[in-house]
Amino acid sequence: MRPAVRNAIMAALLAGGGSLAVYQSVNPVFEGRTYSAYLDIVGVPTICEGWTHGVEMGDVASPDQCDAYSEASYHDAKAIFDKWVPAKVRDSMGPVNEAAFLLFITNVGPGGKGVKDGFVWLKAGRHSTMLRKLQAGDVDGACDEFSHWANAGGQRVRGLVIRRDDEKEMCQWD
Repeated sequence: MRPAVRNAIMAALLAGGGSLAVYQSVNPVFEGRTYSAYLDIVGVPTICEGWTHGVEMGDVASPDQCDAYSEASYHDAKAIFDKWVPAKVRDSMGPVNEAAFLLFITNVGPGGKGVKDGFVWLKAGRHSTMLRKLQAGDVDGACDEFSHWANAGGQRVRGLVIRRDDEKEMCQWD
């Protein structure tokens, strides 16, 4: 795990934070914070720390807007996670472990049948292996799935390889 990620996690935990605090500490390390809209690696207009909803090129955000987007991203990912992962499994996780999955969901999305691969749905119409392992209570097996998600636009991307390695170590933290 990169020192910046470990330091962000430790700061959040020392402050007494749960998965939201870990998420908000680590997401800027993964995404950076950019106040002007830019095109991400697959050409989607993006702002702040990976926020894409309704973003158009030329948009500019304030620090307060970026904070609000970050919190909204967390809650969006948490709603997906809570809907699809059984409570017994979720309850067995610590804040760093859960934050790893939430950061992943924020990055790849839920997916959609016939649309794109994601945490819940694969384009082929079945559930992701990561989700199926979580639903079966195999958290360690689900953690091993992070490394399979380092492609963008059909290409293996070095930055995603590094991020997925960090997420996997976060997943195994607790």
